[in-house]
Amino acid sequence: MPAIPGDPAVYHNSDPVRPFLEEKSMLTKRLAEFVINTRASDVPSDVMDASRDAFIDTLGVALVGSIDEVGEIAFRYVNGLGARREATIWGTHAATTMAEAAFINGIYGHALDFDDVHTNLHGHPSTTIVPASIAAAEAVGASGEALLAAYAIGLEVGGKLGVAVGNQHYQRGWHATATMGIFASTAAVGRLLGLTVEQLQHAFGLAASQASGMLKNFGTMTKPFHAGHAARCAVQSVQMAKAGFTASTTIFDGDDSFFMTYGEADRVPFEPLVEQIGKPWEAVKPGISYKRWPCCYCNHRSIGGMLEMFKVDDIQAKDVLAVEIGFPPGSDTALVHRNPQTGLEGKFSIEYVASATLLDRKVGIDTFTDVMVQRPEIRDLMKKVKRYRVDVQGNFSGGVGFNDILIRTTKGEFKRREERAPGSPAWPMNAAERDEKFLDCAGRVLGDIGARKALSLAVDMRKLGNAADLAKSMVPTETVTKAAGQSESAMAK
Repeated sequence: MPAIPGDPAVYHNSDPVRPFLEEKSMLTKRLAEFVINTRASDVPSDVMDASRDAFIDTLGVALVGSIDEVGEIAFRYVNGLGARREATIWGTHAATTMAEAAFINGIYGHALDFDDVHTNLHGHPSTTIVPASIAAAEAVGASGEALLAAYAIGLEVGGKLGVAVGNQHYQRGWHATATMGIFASTAAVGRLLGLTVEQLQHAFGLAASQASGMLKNFGTMTKPFHAGHAARCAVQSVQMAKAGFTASTTIFDGDDSFFMTYGEADRVPFEPLVEQIGKPWEAVKPGISYKRWPCCYCNHRSIGGMLEMFKVDDIQAKDVLAVEIGFPPGSDTALVHRNPQTGLEGKFSIEYVASATLLDRKVGIDTFTDVMVQRPEIRDLMKKVKRYRVDVQGNFSGGVGFNDILIRTTKGEFKRREERAPGSPAWPMNAAERDEKFLDCAGRVLGDIGARKALSLAVDMRKLGNAADLAKSMVPTETVTKAAGQSESAMAK
């Protein structure tokens, strides 16, 4: 009887051809070689620009995330560790180790679910890569160009791994932001901390044993914890590998690889993907999608479609009889709450988001508070919103697919199929919108002057001789901190 994946016989080289095939492939080694040996000058200019935009977006949403309850709890924990000062905790006057800075800034970046999305990675790439790579760059004094190249290469790793592991990995319940993000971040940090190819192979092996995160925790504080945990584990994996700690150096090879363990039936052979690294670059194709609204991206086509309908149709909340929103299979997997009770749960509920869009004619940071979710008029509207499954074949997600929107009112029926995801390359944010989002988010923590200074540094970060300057621009001035009502002791934290 032939051995099958999972059978102990597979792990004892019962097939004499298998060792030769693994040696010939050496996929983990080839991936590590790309990460370590690619020069910053090899990264195309448009990829560097796309990477810069990812930093701008992530830094802005992380700053406003730092003053959310999730961020405040995380800060009290990390600040209480009393660790040595290696890297900045954004939005504060505090610093901590590289790993803990990656952890807390990663939590900040995902706290509001306002961070970017990448379809191949099946999640949010920058909330792990940016905090981890800035922490490392700040600690070692890397340049802005080195930091951008590290991000681009990390995203290249995360995107290719996301394709290889398959869409069912996410549908099964894994949070790919963390399970793919940990490898993307390990690659970025490994470059910045000067690992050898072999050391990075060990770091990938270490990271694999820490790859985790469940969709079951969506709508709770643990979702942003996933991002922070992945960023921290990436830094730790690199530091341990650099110190000589060992792990499997073939974690992406063979019948017992990461893909065989975490993937499902739709996983894709990794070797052709390794051959395609940088052809084209993940940062430009499929590209990075930026959120216009701070909630799960699976909601965004519906929000955008409804707002477009409002421009041409006389649709008023008071006249609505029913709302039906159709989702292709898998495109609402993350929308785990149909009757949300809190602001966090509301971010993962089309029933709430559609109702808020109808009633308020806009969606913003203040949409997702417990008070807003519990408004009587919202509770009434939510009863009229129904989602349904569209019978169509394919692999769909928040970034891939469409929504069929039907709004039935006392004045008639209004329909729209929205195929574009707002903020995606198909419906992009322009530079002015990018900057406006950053200033709105960052200004809540840094003040207007501080936010504009930080934005100026980020826009020109390729010219920075020391990335620490960018990290330090994330610290509010004493004047701003006092104006926000913080005490002297909190300001000095």
